[in-house]
Amino acid sequence: MALHSRSNSGEGQIVDAALTDGAAYASSFLFSSINQIPMMWPGQRGCNLLDSGCPYYNTYGTKDGRYMAVGALEPQFYTALLQGLELGEAGLPHQMELPKWGELAKAFQDKFASKTQSEWVEIFSKLDACVTPVLTFAEAAEHPHNKDRGMFLAGPGGTAEPSPSPKLSANPANPNLTIPKLGEHTMEILGSLGYDEVTSKQLLSDQVINVSKY
Repeated sequence: MALHSRSNSGEGQIVDAALTDGAAYASSFLFSSINQIPMMWPGQRGCNLLDSGCPYYNTYGTKDGRYMAVGALEPQFYTALLQGLELGEAGLPHQMELPKWGELAKAFQDKFASKTQSEWVEIFSKLDACVTPVLTFAEAAEHPHNKDRGMFLAGPGGTAEPSPSPKLSANPANPNLTIPKLGEHTMEILGSLGYDEVTSKQLLSDQVINVSKY
């Protein structure tokens, strides 16, 4: 915005940026929803729609000690969730019946605990229910969808590193995944700033700087 304004007005301006300001602004939806959507944040922590209070927006343990993530907020996804769990709506509290969310969560918990994660993955792979496995870092890199999208690259030592996003067709990124050591380029940078070798070594001796090569 500042650059756009400068382009139109020919004048610069001070850009006052702070992490706390950004965090608050990123939470605009949460703050506005307190009054506009009462059911979203009606109670204390852990009792609300998006903070594990809602039984169909939570994670559940499976028979093999793994977890499944559930985000079936919309009615069509909720219907598919019940279908996958083989639960009938007639025998459960209504989706929006907040006082009975605990009862609903218990029903979901018992069901998820009856099968392994891989069994649930097989079941929900055929349904559009917003139910997915909770994966490790290594599993996420090897997931078929992520591999097909090229979401991870092989980093140093074979570790997976997320690839740049968004992907540009005309100017694709070519990232350098080599992670510099602490102080690896200190002398090079000081030289580019006009410091001679004697001065740079004195700064090193005085522990003003850190150099990994020395």
